[in-house]
Amino acid sequence: MSRIFVTGGSGRLGRSVVAGLARVGHEVVSVDRAAIPEGDFPQSVVQESGDLLAAGEAERLIRKTRPDAVIHLAAIAVPFSAPEDVIFSTNTRLAYNVISAATAAGVPKIVTASSPTVLGYGSPAGWLPPSFPLDEQTPPKPWNAYALSKLVAEQTVQMFAAAQGDRIRYAAFRPCYVISPEEWHGAPTQQGHTVRERLADPALSAPALFNYVDARDVADFLDVLLDKMESIPNGETFFVGAADALAAQPLAELLPDFLPVSAELAAGLTGTSPAFSIGKARKLLGWQPKRTWRSELTPPFNAIPSPNDETSGGLVPAGAHPTKETP
Repeated sequence: MSRIFVTGGSGRLGRSVVAGLARVGHEVVSVDRAAIPEGDFPQSVVQESGDLLAAGEAERLIRKTRPDAVIHLAAIAVPFSAPEDVIFSTNTRLAYNVISAATAAGVPKIVTASSPTVLGYGSPAGWLPPSFPLDEQTPPKPWNAYALSKLVAEQTVQMFAAAQGDRIRYAAFRPCYVISPEEWHGAPTQQGHTVRERLADPALSAPALFNYVDARDVADFLDVLLDKMESIPNGETFFVGAADALAAQPLAELLPDFLPVSAELAAGLTGTSPAFSIGKARKLLGWQPKRTWRSELTPPFNAIPSPNDETSGGLVPAGAHPTKETP
């Protein structure tokens, strides 16, 4: 097993990643500005506090802990939660500081988190992809500072991969709308709604094109990725999502209500098919998500009456953008 340095380990996704990697036997160093209470992580996890924006801090911590791999999660994680220039500057500086420090220290495996928002869905000017499902070949068209900062993070690992060759292995991943374990039991999701509310009212999940992923599946993905990095092309980017959509109806029926003139493009998204493909992770890594809302919600969602228009607010008209959110 490896010693893994995880930035942003106290965050929503970070907590599950740190715990998941520790439980399968890795030595994990969780790095954040503030530690979480003792008992929330397995006892084997080491917590380090530090400001990774400060000059030299990332390299100091990496050289101190001497990891075999670095996973960079730390970022301002919600679009429009701070001024646009602050989001862009913070996220791009964090990514560069951590990736460059890990490279300088000779860490053999370096992974950074990106986001599906790099594709540009939700743009007020309108957006349509060339086709569905969306995958790593879909052209990125970021329209806000958060999405652009994540695309820059991907390009940063590609830049270092181009400079280092195969001496150091790099990768990026785009986790879909993260649902942490407690959120299946009623805790609010990142946007303040519960999972059940997002399923009952399609307008709540439509801005993210109904994508989602269980945070524990992200931890499993990262474990597999680190194991396979030496056998795949360097600098690859992967979508990481559930095998279905966060929707009780087929997306072929739902998407045209929220995404103008998308009916023909979405026609193939029948049954439980998601809008985002995880085919590349399946093919290159052999990774498969284990959890869906159908397996994790108790009692099953279908035991809850569907809200009427008065309680749910009804459907959002095509072209409307009621919520700006990160997947």
